[in-house]
Amino acid sequence: MDSYLTSGKLHHTGGEHTHDEEGNKMFGFIVFLVSESVIFLSFFAGYIVYKITTPNWLPVGVSGLEIKEPAINTVILVSSSFVIYLAERALQRHDLMKFRLFLLATMAMGSYFLVGQAIEWNSLAFGFTSGVFGGMFYLLTGFHGLHVFTGILLQLIILVRSFIPGNYDTGHFGVNATSLFWHFVDVIWIVLFVLLYVWQ
Repeated sequence: MDSYLTSGKLHHTGGEHTHDEEGNKMFGFIVFLVSESVIFLSFFAGYIVYKITTPNWLPVGVSGLEIKEPAINTVILVSSSFVIYLAERALQRHDLMKFRLFLLATMAMGSYFLVGQAIEWNSLAFGFTSGVFGGMFYLLTGFHGLHVFTGILLQLIILVRSFIPGNYDTGHFGVNATSLFWHFVDVIWIVLFVLLYVWQ
């Protein structure tokens, strides 16, 4: 049975089947993101139920959360989705210089968000053990922050791989998957921002 390789895809000409390796990898990655979504949705549901049913929801002495700085961090993080999209487009045009610049910008924006979150945590008047609200707040923001950190590491990996000659000539699965992960992280944060900071 004859076969040939085109753009990272192996096609069999014998009429039996067509094997799309990169497509299969992306499908597997999407399944992984769906599983992550289920975890976050469970946390969201728990937060909503606890907020509605728990008397004295906020810790003693706390009237609410400051929204200004988190709002700025939100704008920075969400905007980074557009920047990593530009990085993808640059790679499709084989413009490695712009790809690296946009990727570095995305990593910088994600790092800014993490630093802003660390500063916020340090300034809060309650801790992880300060009632149900305290536990849920740190669990949700901390778990999301872990995903942001993971996204930055993935971007660092694909940035380093861009310096390997010809590495992205036959396929961009790593870049596409990383970009999709980053968009996922941004969407999750929008939901978290509404739940934690807008709905007070």
